[in-house]
Amino acid sequence: MFTTKKKVIVSVINDLVTDNRVQKTCGVLAESGYEVLLVGRKLKNSLPVPNWNMQTKRMKLIFTKGPLFYLFFNIRLFFILLFTKADLLFANDLDTLWPNFIVSKIKSIPLVYDSHELFCEVPELKNSNLKRKIWQSLESNIVPKLKYCITVNQSIANIFNEKYKVHFFVIRNIPQKPNVNTKSKEQLNLPAQTKIILMQGAGINVERGAEELVEAMKEVNQALLLIIGGGDVWSKLAKLVEVHQLQDKVILIDKIPKEELISYTLVADLGISIDKNTNLNYYNSLPNKLFDYLQAGIPVLATHLPEIERILNQYNAGWFIENHLPSHIAERINYILGSEELAIKKTNALRAGMELNWETEKVKYLKLIEGIQF
Repeated sequence: MFTTKKKVIVSVINDLVTDNRVQKTCGVLAESGYEVLLVGRKLKNSLPVPNWNMQTKRMKLIFTKGPLFYLFFNIRLFFILLFTKADLLFANDLDTLWPNFIVSKIKSIPLVYDSHELFCEVPELKNSNLKRKIWQSLESNIVPKLKYCITVNQSIANIFNEKYKVHFFVIRNIPQKPNVNTKSKEQLNLPAQTKIILMQGAGINVERGAEELVEAMKEVNQALLLIIGGGDVWSKLAKLVEVHQLQDKVILIDKIPKEELISYTLVADLGISIDKNTNLNYYNSLPNKLFDYLQAGIPVLATHLPEIERILNQYNAGWFIENHLPSHIAERINYILGSEELAIKKTNALRAGMELNWETEKVKYLKLIEGIQF
């Protein structure tokens, strides 16, 4: 007997192409038998949507930031959700939750909420009590009423569980095993005999340590720093490179497709993840770039944040900085790149990457999706 597939609308506020967690979510939903529509934004520098096995809809908005941006985004999203047939709604992060929640009530269909971070604790809200109160009010009024909630690590899940008495399933943002043709440094136009330091991420924003890392390169010997992605401090990083005349030591590469990014990751010698312990969101974070580095067999220089520290210590696959002074960061990098430990920890990182993969993590996701009640 012919059975029509259930339809799910997945909402995200950012660019569809560079959000790997959302792509993996859509893959799990498709594997579970859903017809997927992914809704997000189209920006001036948005990459083309690849040939994915799902439908996509990208919104162009007049406003790109501030209160009017969030207002118009949520209104547009509300009407898309309201007038598009769906059996299930899937909201990524707090900034898509309100229209999803309202439409799920109007249509009496289930809603899954995936919180990628402690949204109300991000540094962008730290200096605005009014904005923070608005988002906190939204979260505290909706989250306790939800049945299906997901987040990225146990530390954040514990905070939500205690605050709202709602169980959050933990689905870590572990990438799929890379499946690309390896390119040499020469093919990537990188110097063959130079050690490569890499910081990657679509959200290289304030308090991620990127500015100090660039300044540290003044004192780093015989190495090249690649920063790949984008974020709020991107223009500031470009200015720092110019001011300190670091064009031969630092290369900024704007957002590129995941397959291209992996090529650079695979030739790196050291991955960087040095978010500052300035807010609960960063303190409890477990960035997906950590897993990208490990799967490529690249040890990591990181800050002492509990979720990151737990994994790097478990596999003996990294080092830590004690502060964000550029001179200290440079000292640590110089030591690492000249140390016999580097080869040992590369082997450990590769072992960690073989064990930490999406194929294992998604089993929990499939079980959660299969348990949704209609």
